[in-house]
Amino acid sequence: MSDKRSVEHPTPAQDQPLRPGRRSFLQIVGVTGAASGLGLPLGVQAAAAVAAVQTANGKPDDRITVTLKVNGQPQTLRVDPRTTLLDALREHLYLTGTKKGCDHGQCGACTVHVNGRRVNSCLSLLAMHEGDEVTTLEGLGQPGHLHPMQQAFVDHDGYQCGYCTSGQIMSAVAMLKEPWGPADADIKEAMSGNICRCGAYPNILAAIKQVRGAKGDA
Repeated sequence: MSDKRSVEHPTPAQDQPLRPGRRSFLQIVGVTGAASGLGLPLGVQAAAAVAAVQTANGKPDDRITVTLKVNGQPQTLRVDPRTTLLDALREHLYLTGTKKGCDHGQCGACTVHVNGRRVNSCLSLLAMHEGDEVTTLEGLGQPGHLHPMQQAFVDHDGYQCGYCTSGQIMSAVAMLKEPWGPADADIKEAMSGNICRCGAYPNILAAIKQVRGAKGDA
């Protein structure tokens, strides 16, 4: 009588989760350590580690390439397709003047200009901006050569904690080219998408009125 025993068949290799071996693991640690040693942001370190894991596992690179202009300079970025314009600016180009506030398009702290129009960069995928021209706060002016709106915010103390300020200024500059009326109520409506949790609204209004008045709009 034959001795029949159940035999467990190993799971096919293609069904098993891919895990890096010892050598691959050491490569991942080395990549992350190098990124940390260079003082790169944690997000960049994490991206480097993920790329190393994918390479070790033989996973194809599914990133996309996007070419655009940022503050007048041509940029070519290779990113995950899910990367937002906000994260591309902050984590890939290190333009941290654009702030991540709510990350839901509700506070306006991430406002930038795309082809001259203001947008909430947290709601816009970088992949949508092939060939576009993007302007951030850094592209408006620099210390010693401030944009008139930046200077007006300084003159009227149009900020407290300052976290919303870059978005407020970007929206205020954009509205100068938009068909809003001269009344205070018109300015408030135009700026309603930008929230100041400190409540510096009267100062912000005064700064905008100063620039509009200089341009003959009020």
